[in-house]
Amino acid sequence: MADLELQNKKRKHDENGESLKKSKKDKKDKKDKKDKKEKKEKKDKEEKKEKKEKKDKKEKKEKKEKKESNFVAAPIKEAVQTSQADIDQFLKDNEVTIEDANNTNIQPAINFDSLKNFSIDSRILKNLSKFDKPSPIQACSWPYLLQGKDIVGVAETGSGKTLGFGVPAVQHVVNSGSKKLQVLVVSPTRELATQIFDNLKELTDAVGLHCVCVYGGVPKEQQRKDVLKSQCVVATPGRLVDLINEGSVNLENVNYLVLDEADRMLEKGFEEDIKQIIKSVSEKNRQTLMFTATWPKEVRELANGFMKSPIRVSIGNRDELTANKRIKQIVEVIDPYDKEKRLLQLLQQYQSKNKDERILIFALYKKEASRIERTLKYKGFDVAALHGDLNQIQRQQALESFKKGDCDIMLATDVAARGLDIPDVKVVINLTFPLTIEDYVHRIGRTGRAGKTGIAYTLFTDHEKHLAGALGNVLRGADQPVPEELMKFGSHTKKKEHSAYGAFFKNVDMNKKAKKITFD
Repeated sequence: MADLELQNKKRKHDENGESLKKSKKDKKDKKDKKDKKEKKEKKDKEEKKEKKEKKDKKEKKEKKEKKESNFVAAPIKEAVQTSQADIDQFLKDNEVTIEDANNTNIQPAINFDSLKNFSIDSRILKNLSKFDKPSPIQACSWPYLLQGKDIVGVAETGSGKTLGFGVPAVQHVVNSGSKKLQVLVVSPTRELATQIFDNLKELTDAVGLHCVCVYGGVPKEQQRKDVLKSQCVVATPGRLVDLINEGSVNLENVNYLVLDEADRMLEKGFEEDIKQIIKSVSEKNRQTLMFTATWPKEVRELANGFMKSPIRVSIGNRDELTANKRIKQIVEVIDPYDKEKRLLQLLQQYQSKNKDERILIFALYKKEASRIERTLKYKGFDVAALHGDLNQIQRQQALESFKKGDCDIMLATDVAARGLDIPDVKVVINLTFPLTIEDYVHRIGRTGRAGKTGIAYTLFTDHEKHLAGALGNVLRGADQPVPEELMKFGSHTKKKEHSAYGAFFKNVDMNKKAKKITFD
């Protein structure tokens, strides 16, 4: 009996042991299964997260590349239609020629309502509200530029070319959403660069962007700092090349490039600097613009090498060199020794009691300008001077004084001939004729701006007789009388060897070092 109980106890113990083992095994299996499931879920979660991160990273990268590299054409909203009859009349009245090899046939924006077709930022439109309507060069250029096209814009001085390229430039940056440097405007003189900057700054300030002006004659340090936070840069070629060479300016994200006074920018004096600047700018997505008042055949071929199927917009007959028809041109052939005496008479004749009417006198050389300035001051005239022998502060002070009307006479060399928008210049006097007929057209274009009238008085001597034929052509083209004394020099137009130096240009290798000559 005792053995039987013992056996039963032993059996129960074995069963309990087996049951316990089984229970432990089941628990272990259950735990392993749970751990395995958790590990799998964790792994799946991590893989899903990694996959999502990769996808997000890729999308972010694509979005960033699209914003920074590609031109974003302004999206077209509900179209504002202008009748074809109105457009045809506008083109005829303003003598507009549009050369478009791709026949895109984009309508001119002949009023500000038309700009609604291109979703222009409301802050930019508000800035433009001070004008009644776009000028012809603006009306024809804006639609093409807002669609990312390359353009050559040729129009008379004072026709609104700065806003012609400025409005699409700022809208271009707004569309991109990037804060990197994207817009570069290159200009031949410091004065013109600062004037363009003033116009652009109004627009960039309105939309919360930064703009900087880069030019020589002042310290570089502040310009280096300002460039780093700017989306738009206006620059003269020399200082810009200096900053590129020292690594202070990076132009690889610039995709909107403007050459203002493009004919001057592509001359021998600037050509090498311009080539270096263009090489520093990305070619892939670059939109290139060239704006000018004169477009000689000598620079057209060179310009085409920098552009992609450019559309050419011309206001008036710009194939022939023409002056603004609102300017009354008077040419007097005179003995060189009588010029100063005649200048004094003209100043007494044209100097107005109205301080809002100013006189701009052009001399050819810096030394001549300094000498005439001293003479005029000795004779009691209040005169400001603007030429290359003055430092940048003196040049700015002279220009500001003249613009504000603190002094109503300014004496300048050709640094003031191009692009400067000086309000209320009633009379331009050419004391000495410039080296080229293009510079003559630019000089007299300082008056008769923005639809106003003006007078250009030119003292012509036999020293300039080789330009008599070209001057006669400009006078006839603007329906102005050609004096008999001028025609006596002949109507032959001497072949221009170079756009900056005329017939006096010699094609020499500028990289060749000068030889030292020792005299016995």
